[in-house]
Amino acid sequence: MITALEALLRCLAVLVVFLTFPLVIGQTEHKVMAHMQGRLGPMYAGGFHGWAQLVADGVKFAQKEDIVPAGADRRVFQLAPAVALLPYLLVLIAIPVGPGGFVGQALDAGLFFVLAVMGVGVLGSLMAGWASANKFSLLGGIRSAAQLLAYELPMLLAAASVAMAAGSVSLTGILGAFHWWWVPWQIVGGFVFFTAGLAELQRPPFDMPVADSEIIFGAYTEYTGLRFALFLLSEYAGILVLCALTAVLFLGGWHGPLSADLGWLWTLLKTFALAFVVIWLRVTYPRLREDQLMRFAWIVLIPLALAQLALTGIVKVVIS
Repeated sequence: MITALEALLRCLAVLVVFLTFPLVIGQTEHKVMAHMQGRLGPMYAGGFHGWAQLVADGVKFAQKEDIVPAGADRRVFQLAPAVALLPYLLVLIAIPVGPGGFVGQALDAGLFFVLAVMGVGVLGSLMAGWASANKFSLLGGIRSAAQLLAYELPMLLAAASVAMAAGSVSLTGILGAFHWWWVPWQIVGGFVFFTAGLAELQRPPFDMPVADSEIIFGAYTEYTGLRFALFLLSEYAGILVLCALTAVLFLGGWHGPLSADLGWLWTLLKTFALAFVVIWLRVTYPRLREDQLMRFAWIVLIPLALAQLALTGIVKVVIS
C-alpha cells in the first residue's frame, strides 16, 4: 500500500506531465511542419528558432472573446471541452513509465481501463457538435460518432492480441512478460492499434470530422478563445496517450539497455519518436474521403487485427 503523501506526489507528477508534454508535442509540431513544408512564420516568433510561438498562441487564445451561440445548449456547449480533455488525464495515471512502480496507479485491468476512458474523450466532440446549434457542427459530430464506431473495434482487437500474448490485462503485467521478439511478432497489431488511434483522435489523414474545406471546422466551428484551445490541447494530450500506449504495448515500453536505471528514458524516447511519426503523417498524406475512411477500417484494419489475433493464438498454443 502506498502512503497518502506518495499518492499525492504521484498525482502531482501526472498532472505536471499532463500540463507540459502535450504543449511540447504542439511546439514540436509547429517546428517540424515548418521545416518539412518551408513555413517561415513559426520560425520567427521570439527570435531563435521561433521559441516564443507557443507563448504567442497562448496569448492569442486568451485574448479572444468567449462566445456562446444564441441557440446553443449553453451548459453542454461549455462542458464539452472539459469532457474532451479530462479523460486523457485519467489515462496517464495508469500508464507505466518505468520499472519498480514508476506509474501513477497500477491497475489489474489497466488495459480495459485506458481503452474505456479513451473512448469517453470522443463524447466531447459529440457534445460540441450537438450543442452548437450549427448544421456544420452537427455534421462533424455525427462523423465523429461514425468514426469512433468504425475504428474502436480494430483498436480493441489489436490490444487483445497483446493481452493474449502476455496472459494479462495489466499494463505492468504486459511489460513484465515482454520479450524482444514480440516486436516483429506483434508488428501488425501495433500498426492497427496506432492507425485506429489516429482515426479516433481525428488526426490527418483521418480528419474528416474537421474537414475545413467542406464543414468549416466540424464540431468546433462555434468555439473561440480558451475553449477552442482546450480542444486543441485535448488533441495533443491524445497524441501523448496514444503514443505512450503504443510504446508500452508493442515496443516494450521501458525495456532497453540499462532499463533498471533508464527505463523511464526509453519509454519517453519511444513515445516522442511515435509522436514525430504522427506529425510526419499530417504533413505527408492528404485527407481521406469519408467513404475511404470507413472502408479502410472495415476492409483493411479489422481483417488485419483478426489475423494478428489468430496468429497470437497459434503461437501461444505452440509455445505452451
